[in-house]
Amino acid sequence: MYTVKFSFEDEAYEPVTISKIPAGYSLLEVALDAEIKLHHNCGMVCSCSTCHVYVASGGEFLDAPSEREIGFLEQANNARPESRLGCQSVLLEGDGMIEVIVPDQALLDRK
Repeated sequence: MYTVKFSFEDEAYEPVTISKIPAGYSLLEVALDAEIKLHHNCGMVCSCSTCHVYVASGGEFLDAPSEREIGFLEQANNARPESRLGCQSVLLEGDGMIEVIVPDQALLDRK
C-alpha cells in the first residue's frame, strides 16, 4: 500500500496526503478519488498533457514513462525532468511514499 502526498504550486491549496492506496492506481485516479482538481481533458488516454504533475520523490514506485507519454510531456507547460502525466503514472506492486507537486493549472483555465 502506498501513501501519496500532493502539494500545490498554487499556494491557495494546502497539501493533501492519501494513505492505503493499492498498486494499479494512477496518480490521476488517486487525485480524483481525493477530490483534487487535476485537469484531464483527454479522459485518461494519454492524448494530451493536461494532467501533468511533478514527481518530487518516489518515482521508482511508478511504471516507466512510455514513448507516447514522453512525447506529450514535451508539450506540457514548464516540463521538468521529474514531469509525468498523472494518467500514465501507475503505482507498481509494493509500498512506499510518493510526493507529487501539482503545477499551477490557472494558465490552463485561461486558455
